[in-house]
Amino acid sequence: MRSKLRLPAGKIAEARELAGAIASPVHSYIEAHTTVTVERATLRALGADGVDSLGVPVPNLAVASLAASGELGGGAAGRYVSALLTRDLAQDELDQAIAGGLDILDAPEVDPAAVEAKARELVEEFGRRVAGNVAQRNARLAEFGESERSPILYVIVATGNIYEDVKQAVAAAEQGAGAVAVIRSTAQSLLDYVPHGATTEGFGGTYATQENFRIMREALDAAGENAGRYVRLVNYCSGLCMPEIAVMGALERLDMMLNDSMYGVLFRDINMYRTFVDQHFSRMINALGDIVINTGEDNYLTTSDAYEKAYTVLASQFINERFAMDAGLAPRLIGLGHAFEMDPEMKGGFLLELAQAQMAREIFPDCPLKYMPPTRFVTGDIFKAYTMNAMFNFASMATGQSIHLLGMLTEGIHTPFMQDRYLALESARYVMDNIEGFYEEIEFREDGVMARRAAQVLDQAIDFMRTVAAEGLFDAIENGRFAEVSRSKEGGKGYEGVVEKAPDYWNPVQDLIERGLGR
Repeated sequence: MRSKLRLPAGKIAEARELAGAIASPVHSYIEAHTTVTVERATLRALGADGVDSLGVPVPNLAVASLAASGELGGGAAGRYVSALLTRDLAQDELDQAIAGGLDILDAPEVDPAAVEAKARELVEEFGRRVAGNVAQRNARLAEFGESERSPILYVIVATGNIYEDVKQAVAAAEQGAGAVAVIRSTAQSLLDYVPHGATTEGFGGTYATQENFRIMREALDAAGENAGRYVRLVNYCSGLCMPEIAVMGALERLDMMLNDSMYGVLFRDINMYRTFVDQHFSRMINALGDIVINTGEDNYLTTSDAYEKAYTVLASQFINERFAMDAGLAPRLIGLGHAFEMDPEMKGGFLLELAQAQMAREIFPDCPLKYMPPTRFVTGDIFKAYTMNAMFNFASMATGQSIHLLGMLTEGIHTPFMQDRYLALESARYVMDNIEGFYEEIEFREDGVMARRAAQVLDQAIDFMRTVAAEGLFDAIENGRFAEVSRSKEGGKGYEGVVEKAPDYWNPVQDLIERGLGR
């Protein structure tokens, strides 16, 4: 993309250097620690499955035993595989035994070479299944093609019942949606376990479970074949179980995962140490599964003013990009987020929105940017909402966004009905079709509002990132630098689940991914 804003390349490079300086100490912490969720995700990747009579997942039971005995620092994989070998059980039989009360710590010592060989067998099976999913996705894309247009038109379903979600998702696919996101049940991000099986009673959304992923994947594949295109499936890889959900998504061929570095810390009060360790491992799994992540910078603008604090969005994009690349994600898989959230009463706000969107597109040319619709100022006035969404659609197409989450008429009052998605898709198609080629026909004044605004935001982001780099990211979050929200370093949910790695720590899943990344 040819630059229209003429942003100085040196300043963009400086911002990326600052992002590296911010991420480096955090990465050092990540490398020295594991969490209960990382270890549960590892067991899931090795094939551990099932629940006990109370619905507690087998990976939770196994990891909780190790954590209670102070043995988790060495990793859960070795203990689990040792129990499998010494009990001479099939893997499903071992899982049933754990669900019935077997403690994997009871297993006697096993020849480390035998444990390593068995673990390699299990993890390579996981790797083959994920690679098969990647190949299947690519084959379907080759056969049917991507969405009928760029940007990909992205809609949500959120009934709470996976079978009702399927009806709405299929209807949306038939109406032209290129990606369907299943919104998670309210507060699932705060559950320190993953529910099991198909669910029908979520509130404000549907529980993220592996069976629900499988059901929706199957439905969208069928709908895509009927529509003659591949329809992408999206869910949430965030909260206290983000690494586990990443494994589930890789196993069931999800295409996109909402996965942000700081969202859980700032907006769900999940401990920052827990979040960064979990986020890194989850992104490694997403890299293995060739899954596009969607970051959450749009959320900053729900607590901060979109004009005054626009620089925090850009700074977070730089930081998210650095953390994602550290985890092995290629730029084409880093779906950085931003949003159309200026106060509609602001005169000249549309030029500022265009400047912000164009700036993100030029600074991150290889990333599939995810552009979020107006939400903060949307009320029950559906006619005004429709106008706001039309202007958002214009901005998205005019600035070459990649993933376009459609605004709904009823955003301000309740979960949208099926016809709301149809109208949203119709509006987007109308606007985008009619401004086809618009970008190539216009230039921005070198001294105009948009160029000056983009330069200002970049300068502010650099100054802000200097402050964050000097303080350190953990202290900066504690000092309320992001989204005007302050979180304690050792506070928040899940801190007790963070464990320092022992000298003999071993994680064969991480080893598999790092080999694949050439590390």
